[in-house]
Amino acid sequence: MTTRTDVIDHAARRLVVALATPYDAAREHYETLVPEADLGRFSDMTSWQATLELAEINAPHGFMRYYRSDITAVMNGSASCWKATQYLMGNHTIAERMYRHDPSVMLHAPLRTLLYSDLDGNTKLAIDQPSLLFASYGDPRITDVGRELDALLARLVTLLGGEVPPQLTL
Repeated sequence: MTTRTDVIDHAARRLVVALATPYDAAREHYETLVPEADLGRFSDMTSWQATLELAEINAPHGFMRYYRSDITAVMNGSASCWKATQYLMGNHTIAERMYRHDPSVMLHAPLRTLLYSDLDGNTKLAIDQPSLLFASYGDPRITDVGRELDALLARLVTLLGGEVPPQLTL
């Protein structure tokens, strides 16, 4: 039995992407591009191949939503005046390709995103860059999947009408 405790420092890069559409329209568009995961159907799958096929349908742009929190509503009555929605988005069939090598990757999968409107009314999408998060596991197989997630994120940013940060295309 192992009794060693590991402490891993790692780099993170927060990407805050400006979106051209107003917050409410951007939120609706995001939720169309990143549909809710159909967890009931996934749990009914009888094989991993069937799960992969359902993921292709459920996540037409690579990602699906596992969680949504309307932060605006939660903060109602406080001095904070932001419009914001927090999401967990990802694709468990992609995450499995990392999980098989190290289950602790699930600390970062699904990915945490925040869609918000700043004080000037500009809409932003904030997310930590996947490839840096997953590179911290020190396994090239996991790092490669992180880079794949960068590419999927770049595609999502484009579909949302944002400018892709060059760090996502390195």
